[in-house]
Amino acid sequence: MIASHTKPNATVFDGFGGSGTTALAALLCSKPTPEMLATAKRLRLPVTWGSRNAVVYELSGLGSFLGQTLCSKPDPLAFRHAAEAILEACAAEYGWLYEAQDDEGRAGVLRYAIWTECIRCRYCRSETSLWESSVTLDPAHISDQFTCSKCGRAEKLNGQPRAIQKYFDDLLGHEVTTRKRILARVYGSTRGHTWNRDSISQDRDLVARIQETPVPPAFPLVPLMGKGGENWGDLYRAGYHEGITHVHHFYTRRNLIAIAAVNRLIAESPRSTRDILRLWLSSYNMSHSTLMSRVVAKQGQRDLVTTSNQPGVLYISGLPVEKNVFDGLRRKITTIAQALECLRDAKGTVRVVKGSCTHTDLPDQSIDYVFTDPPFGGNIPYSEANFLSEAWLGRYTDTTPEAILSPAQGKGLSEYEDLLSAAFRELNRIMKPNAQATVVFHSTSAAVWTTLLNAFEAGNFSVETSNVLDKRQGSFKQVTAPNAVKGDALILLGKSRAAKRRSSENVQAVMRGIVACALRAADQEELTSQRLYSRFVTRYIDRQSEPPLGAAAFYRELDQHFVHNGELTLNK
Repeated sequence: MIASHTKPNATVFDGFGGSGTTALAALLCSKPTPEMLATAKRLRLPVTWGSRNAVVYELSGLGSFLGQTLCSKPDPLAFRHAAEAILEACAAEYGWLYEAQDDEGRAGVLRYAIWTECIRCRYCRSETSLWESSVTLDPAHISDQFTCSKCGRAEKLNGQPRAIQKYFDDLLGHEVTTRKRILARVYGSTRGHTWNRDSISQDRDLVARIQETPVPPAFPLVPLMGKGGENWGDLYRAGYHEGITHVHHFYTRRNLIAIAAVNRLIAESPRSTRDILRLWLSSYNMSHSTLMSRVVAKQGQRDLVTTSNQPGVLYISGLPVEKNVFDGLRRKITTIAQALECLRDAKGTVRVVKGSCTHTDLPDQSIDYVFTDPPFGGNIPYSEANFLSEAWLGRYTDTTPEAILSPAQGKGLSEYEDLLSAAFRELNRIMKPNAQATVVFHSTSAAVWTTLLNAFEAGNFSVETSNVLDKRQGSFKQVTAPNAVKGDALILLGKSRAAKRRSSENVQAVMRGIVACALRAADQEELTSQRLYSRFVTRYIDRQSEPPLGAAAFYRELDQHFVHNGELTLNK
């Protein structure tokens, strides 16, 4: 997009910069990858490759840190040597944390362990672990039924009361009540041979020893969202977040010690490699080191499959996974070193600013092109979803100008629109007269789309054209949420007074036209209801008109008028 809309030496702006992708893309215009070259050729784009400059504003502590660090182009070899030295030192002091024995009693290394919540039978009050009650292997399956191991009563798992436990939190100095979790299954390796088994007494003895081991003082003793307690934010859930009031409560004691040990050595490392080492730790920490790492049952698999946390939420499953932090970080080294190698010798000036794009320090009419994706209403409460990572970095988000819908922050559509409008007014000020802005957006709510159009109007922008962005992988909510949308809208704005809103077209006629196009395309992706809604929205946005239906209402209309026997049709 940047290479297509600009010439070399142009300056690109992104006001909602995320982790700095726009800045990285600007750098890569001077050093295009084979994939970039092939894509430009396939699409017949009149691209002139060469260096571009970029200015990125990002409100979050995490995103701005990632962008600033990567765009500083750290030395990949220096990073690799420093990271390997840290892991070697941690293994020497804390390698025992991940000791495990195989079935024959031979010493090995823990790869990961599955913990399980315990369920209290509502009839006989006895406890049964979720693992014992609902998990089978070969083939792997997690049942939605709970069967009490004592009285044999079987019921739906959802809604069953979980057992709780009290323990003394030595880091806070007082007793904490939380869901009871016990070690269920251990996965390890011995001399290159992998194995797995149920937990045994040696595993439990090691856990008890770990509980008595001090945590290195290089971890954030921080209440969640700065307040802790119950209901600390939009992502708080009364069930699985019971007793989780501080950052360290998202970790097992073993992984908290391991992460803190790595973090302590990073803090002692030379300044030249410190930030890229912190990025390395952050890349693994929240997604794989916490209780939010989990297992899933996939069809045809003999065993459960481990996965990371669910992005954009703070979900803790009933079967959390405790991964070997040192092994995981070791695997990350090559990935990050290769990424840094891509940026080596890339040309262009890049500046990443931690701040709100409603007020920038840029001169009037200084930007050639804008590529940005504002927060999609209430889709993700970014400051909350990033809080654990930001706590370890010591860089927090100022939530006051955060443009989201958030009950916890007291922000509704009006506040969201005011912040978006301020951002687009600032974009208009800094863009050159003939500059264009590409905006990526996604929402299932008609009211949120109207809010976006209002922000365009407040900034004196007109919609020149729109389309649907084909992302290789949808977000977690796009893949799993009911009434989700598949494919973000890609909107090209021109800097001129917004056109007058057109009166609403006949909804049935618009839907019929979209369905007809999808049937002619004969593309299975285009035939999905989620993609059809994306096309429906962009049809209205293209005309600077408010989409009259949210996703749920659109899907009802589609099913009623254009679906017969599960097939899309114009002749129902």
